[in-house]
Amino acid sequence: MNRAVPSEPPSPSAHPSGLDQLILADQLTAVRHTVRLSMPVNAVLGIISAALAWSAGKLDIALIWLACSGAVNLSRLLACRLPVARVAALPLLALLPGSKGKSAVELNLRAHWILALMSGLVWAGVPFLCEGYTTPETLFYLTCVCGITAGAVTHGFAFARIPICFITPPLLSIIVCLAWQGDTVRVALSLAVLLYLAALIRGARVSEKLVSDASASKNRATSATQALEIAHRELGVFAEKMQYQAEHDLLTGLLSRAGFMQKTQAVATPRAQSLCMMFLDLDGFKVINDAYGHDAGDQMLIEVARRLESTLAGALTDEFTLARLGGDEFAILYQATQRTDPAAIAARLIAAIRAPYPRLPNRHIGLSIGIHLSDADDINEMLICSDAAMYESKRRARNQYSFFTPVLNARLQMKRDVERDLAAALKNGELEVWFQPIIQRNGTALEGFEALLRWRHHKHGWIAPPDLIEIAALAGLSEELLHFIVGEVTEMIRFLHAAGRSELRVAMNISPRELERILIDDLVGSKLQEFGLPAAMLEIEITEEAALDLQAARQTLAALSELGVSIAIDDFGVGYSSLGVLRQMRVSRVKIDRSFVTGLNDSAENQALVQAVLQLAESFNFLVVAEGVESVEDLRMLQDMNCPAMQGYYFSPPMPVAQARQWIGGAAVMA
Repeated sequence: MNRAVPSEPPSPSAHPSGLDQLILADQLTAVRHTVRLSMPVNAVLGIISAALAWSAGKLDIALIWLACSGAVNLSRLLACRLPVARVAALPLLALLPGSKGKSAVELNLRAHWILALMSGLVWAGVPFLCEGYTTPETLFYLTCVCGITAGAVTHGFAFARIPICFITPPLLSIIVCLAWQGDTVRVALSLAVLLYLAALIRGARVSEKLVSDASASKNRATSATQALEIAHRELGVFAEKMQYQAEHDLLTGLLSRAGFMQKTQAVATPRAQSLCMMFLDLDGFKVINDAYGHDAGDQMLIEVARRLESTLAGALTDEFTLARLGGDEFAILYQATQRTDPAAIAARLIAAIRAPYPRLPNRHIGLSIGIHLSDADDINEMLICSDAAMYESKRRARNQYSFFTPVLNARLQMKRDVERDLAAALKNGELEVWFQPIIQRNGTALEGFEALLRWRHHKHGWIAPPDLIEIAALAGLSEELLHFIVGEVTEMIRFLHAAGRSELRVAMNISPRELERILIDDLVGSKLQEFGLPAAMLEIEITEEAALDLQAARQTLAALSELGVSIAIDDFGVGYSSLGVLRQMRVSRVKIDRSFVTGLNDSAENQALVQAVLQLAESFNFLVVAEGVESVEDLRMLQDMNCPAMQGYYFSPPMPVAQARQWIGGAAVMA
């Protein structure tokens, strides 16, 4: 179902331009909302400016200027309140060049930027109120104009032309007036305003690009999902295809996981040679899905399957079994002989997949391969081992292959040992929750803590938290582990509350699986109620990638939000979250991933991304925490960007609970 613009705008799906119309409709929705929000501020500043001019003896000019400002503001409000079709039908719009054939949404956006330009021209008349910025009131007017232009860019993030049309005339009038006066200070100030104007224009364009990309990805995903649902309903009618459907991947025509397991069991015994299992995973495929939509991604998977089959047919004279296990994962099994070098075959497969794709000539994907040679006939074990080797390839770089080695076998055994010992460790209190401080912008004031799971295994040492979460899920211990973490976090909150530090928050991470399967809101609510603790002191962090598929978890998140618990997106920037998803999830804070923060001072690209997130945060009223601050340069750069909170080893590494409690009272953060 195509998404229509809320309130009055009609669905743009009737227009032939398709996706572009959907994007414009989303932009118009944001414009109508933000203009309504900004008009009261515009009006109040106009009244204050006119009153100041009146007090300076310029009553006639002030009244004329205020009347012009009020008329334009009223017109802009009416353009937001009237139905879209009614605004598009205005005769004046039809007379403008290029209006013929435009949709109602396009005509409305045109009306908004024209009105924004008129409002900007009114504010360009401020020099008449202060004699070209030469009166004692000049400082006020300069501050007022610069402030309202910055606000226009903040509120106009969805459609850059509107804030650009508004800010350009008044800032140019400042530049001309100051430069005309001729002295060095005012000329320098005019150059600073010119630079300010350029920065605002660039910020507006960057914000619009982010909004446009978010809308495009959302609508492509919606379209692909609808097409897939229809295809599944049609296939269900044909009962004779059920067996084929059970054993094959419908998209590529390859064997599915079930079909692969069934066929390879027959290949495994009896035989004279060793078996070679290859586990394949595409590199960069998610970027294709996000940037071009699932339809383009599906077409690429079909082409990948064709290339794999063709390459294997040319490299192997004997029979092979190829399957798509799911997503962008594939598996290959064949009998290894002296003529079939696995390394050579893997290299040919990688070369075939990395070759350009006609449908997407400017995009390339890679292939990571894990290889396991075995004389045994346990297909499940071979898949597990080759999967571990594949992740080793990914760790090294794109377009790599790796063999399952004794080192990888040791890691696999580690996971098995941890899975075996985890239940006892939970029972015996061997697991710990450590706490890392989150620091406010000034670099000294404590904002809260993030809770981080720690366990030193008696054989394998410290176990990484992601491994613990993954292994707990495999062992069916997710709920028990979550109860432990919530208990430890609650104890920290009790300590802070008793110490009179109720303004601090403690954040804890929740996995997607836990959100879907465990009644987290009941657990958290009962714990907080048991000790009479304010829910505002607890924050739930979920990863950005998990935020993409939270339909089943929205009820839980809504319940947590109703309790007063804050919701945060962790590792923001490494996955993809649309602005709509952030609003639907009631997110109050996003945490920028450390990969964009560490070394921020040396990366203009990361600086632009962080600045864009901060601008969106201001518009959507959520807070930002920058993770991975490891140097004073990172700190200074974030402070210059007005990032409200930071976290990282520069301030403190994660600490055991006792040390964290001491740190609250005695440690000083270097700023």
